[in-house]
Amino acid sequence: MDYKTSGVDVEKGREFVEELKNKIPTIGGFNGMVEIPSGYENPVLVSGTDGVGTKINICRIGFDYSTIGIDLVAMCVNDVICSGAKPLYFLDYISTKTINSKVTEIVDGIIKGCEIAEMDLIGGETAEHYRAIDYDLAGFCTGIVEKNEIIDGRYIRAGDVVIGIESSGLHSNGYTLINDMIFLHKIFYKEMPELLTPTTIYSPLVQLLLDEFPILGMSHITGGGIPENLPRCLPEGLTVDVNYDAWERPELFNKIQEAGEIDEEEMRNVFNLGIGFCLVVPSEAKAENYIINFIQQHGMKSWVIGEVK
Repeated sequence: MDYKTSGVDVEKGREFVEELKNKIPTIGGFNGMVEIPSGYENPVLVSGTDGVGTKINICRIGFDYSTIGIDLVAMCVNDVICSGAKPLYFLDYISTKTINSKVTEIVDGIIKGCEIAEMDLIGGETAEHYRAIDYDLAGFCTGIVEKNEIIDGRYIRAGDVVIGIESSGLHSNGYTLINDMIFLHKIFYKEMPELLTPTTIYSPLVQLLLDEFPILGMSHITGGGIPENLPRCLPEGLTVDVNYDAWERPELFNKIQEAGEIDEEEMRNVFNLGIGFCLVVPSEAKAENYIINFIQQHGMKSWVIGEVK
């Protein structure tokens, strides 16, 4: 017997690592290192981990793994920046039956995502599991913030305004339902290639906003939609009356709702419905108007979607 026959090709693994070194020369050791940037008086590290869920199955259906790595980075970094942190570094874990070109596509997407988020990819693990029938991904992100600049919602008050920033589509949530709809022939991937549009990485925009405006709270709209995620940035006892008519819902969500005969409450509790990230800002001096214009100048749409009560 040998390892290759049992399901792990050591030589192919070595070749894969050498290929990665050509793209990321710093990897290949037993660990990754990042120096704490200068200029911080009391730095706090902020970490998050996440995956891409069953969206990976849409990659298999569509024969396209080129953007799922961007999704992986986005799901992690968009959580970390909610505390006001600047992304520092990223690590990944990929589980696969065998190392092949699709794994390379996934890693290339992760590299691209890290470039967009302006952080370093310092290492990871690619594991061969002979019983695996598909790929699975996990990511780990760390950012940094000055302690007295942490955003945790403590200063949010009734009357403050919630701004919703557009999503690029479904992002990486709700795909268990989408997979069921495809299996039941209620929707077809060929008619909805936008199902693989990668999750928006909000960190470059958020860093610019933090430099210019008072931001009291932030929320990454993921699984559970706005009803589950927006309250996570609010102090106890406060809520938001969300106006779901404040923005134009992307047609993709309407198609999904109609094809699956999904009621409105379920749609709101599963999908982001076109809002991928939320900001809570002070109500004074109409700051929301300046922020919306600023976001538009940087190529994205946003709307006032509610008020803190």
